[in-house]
Amino acid sequence: MDTTNTQVLRDVVVIAGSQGATEALRKLLARLPADFPAAVLIVIHTNPSGPDYLASVLGRYSTLPVGYGKEGEPVLPSRVYLAPADRHLEIVSPGIIHLDDGPKVKLARPAADRLFTTAAEVFRERVISLVLSGGDSDGADGAVEVRNAGGLSFVQRPDEAPVPSMPIETMRKTILSPQLSAEEMADALIKAVGSVHS
Repeated sequence: MDTTNTQVLRDVVVIAGSQGATEALRKLLARLPADFPAAVLIVIHTNPSGPDYLASVLGRYSTLPVGYGKEGEPVLPSRVYLAPADRHLEIVSPGIIHLDDGPKVKLARPAADRLFTTAAEVFRERVISLVLSGGDSDGADGAVEVRNAGGLSFVQRPDEAPVPSMPIETMRKTILSPQLSAEEMADALIKAVGSVHS
């Protein structure tokens, strides 16, 4: 038995969603307190030619400031960063947002796999990933990278997700990711974030 006392601070949350994920995001963000001591970065697949209304919609439910990530912006706690339409949202060392218009990943740009993987590379075990409703497999490979780096991963309960393909594929690849409702995910984040875990 390993008796090493390894302490981990978890303060970076990355979230993936597509069809049907907005309602879960509203519920989740509404439960996070204004002093939630983590950065929250979100990739939602949207129509690149549609209006950028997601930040204003989610901002009505969140006590945390919600906005679109900007190139070169530092990742700070108690803020919500959304991927802009048609740009990959990535994290580069030492914790800076990079927007990339490179090739689509699994037919998606922005792609959650790019966010999850780069967050895991920079922040390692500090990352918690959430995969919400959606009709493809984006986020599943990234959740594996988060877990491999020592982070945590959760998925929305498939029976609650309007389109459960993304949570199901993530569960298939990560095996042990807890299945939670949106409210349960918020409570799990509040418990896991901001305190040091052995």
